[in-house]
Amino acid sequence: MPVDLTQAEPLSWHRRQSALARFVADLVAHELSHLRPGGVQLPERPWPSELAIDEQGLGLDSLERLSIASALSEALHLHESGIEDLLLARRRFGQWLEVAAEGLAAFDARLTFRTSGSSGVAKACPHELANLLQEVEHLASLVPHTRRVLAAVPAHHIYGFLFTVLLPDRLGCNEVLDIRMMTPAVVASFLQPGDLVVSHPAHWSILARHAVRLPHGVQGITSTAPCPDLLARRLEDLGLATLTQVYGSSETAGIGTRTAAGAPFRLMPYWSRDPQVEPRLMRAGKDGSICPHGIQDRLEWMDDRQFRVCGRLDEAVQVGGNNVFPSRVRQVLLDHPQVSDVVVRMMTAEEGSRLKAFVVPTPGTDPTALRADLWRWSESHLSAPERPKAFKIGDELPRNVMGKLSDWPLDVAHNAAQL
Repeated sequence: MPVDLTQAEPLSWHRRQSALARFVADLVAHELSHLRPGGVQLPERPWPSELAIDEQGLGLDSLERLSIASALSEALHLHESGIEDLLLARRRFGQWLEVAAEGLAAFDARLTFRTSGSSGVAKACPHELANLLQEVEHLASLVPHTRRVLAAVPAHHIYGFLFTVLLPDRLGCNEVLDIRMMTPAVVASFLQPGDLVVSHPAHWSILARHAVRLPHGVQGITSTAPCPDLLARRLEDLGLATLTQVYGSSETAGIGTRTAAGAPFRLMPYWSRDPQVEPRLMRAGKDGSICPHGIQDRLEWMDDRQFRVCGRLDEAVQVGGNNVFPSRVRQVLLDHPQVSDVVVRMMTAEEGSRLKAFVVPTPGTDPTALRADLWRWSESHLSAPERPKAFKIGDELPRNVMGKLSDWPLDVAHNAAQL
């Protein structure tokens, strides 16, 4: 039966132990990955309440514990209740959940999420819970027959929070399953009619490449990055009933949706275009307020409600759900002593979903040796999403007949062998 959105009452999400545990565990794991860029081994989730925060459990030292406790306090606004320091005195994961629940019981009207960019400092983005619930009401109307939610996104990310914490409550789903560590074949065999798969284009691409036919009645949601039309059509061919693509950002949450590859996005009901200032949108809050929001992308408007996304204003690209700046990657590669010039671009849809680089070496450099050294250089100087996955060496940068920088084809088979 379709969900009755007029009768459902918002629930206190943090009263559900499983939802709060997913949020806190995903945030801790994310923060620890930044504190230990060389890699971190963590216990398999879900984590038991008795898991030690330090010692033989998560192994946090005092500085790591302070940093992660601060991030959790910021996300859940524990300072509003004045109990954030209790995290430093607690030594078990279950005790951290108790502190978080106590703080949220006193104040849960606002949460702060951070941008997922891998280049530069992540930006804090506060959101009113009432506005997030407003978005979830609309999303629930798009996927009303959902029985289970299968999540490939972390719960502490704004879209993960919307889709795997708030949306299940709104839909009346009691089962939220983590599929991030499942192979595509296992995911496909695990799916049932009525499932909603919440993922992002990089993960959908892996499913489309390796999964067999999907069961009838499985729906999907994708966000964090543009979904290529070819990928959306491939998922449809595999049997996905509907793929809802959500356009938005950590700063704004969802802005528009579409369910057909190549179609324009349609604004969610509470958003409107500001015709006086481009690019700016106006959001009507649940309290009746109207707030302007600048956005990161160039939009082409079909009418006052429909638009196409024409690329970011800051030239960032999305790699695995992370904002990456090719200009920064280029500068890091230029710092290599045997690189004379370089250009960095996203691969085409046929080539892959990562960055590629065309490199002009300094005179006398052996191209084969340079290519091997560029892999090592990237691993030492760039985060995982920033690292180009294909290097092409040439005497000069590729340009078109007008003298402007142009794209270059990859030897996909050769590149795959390097990956």
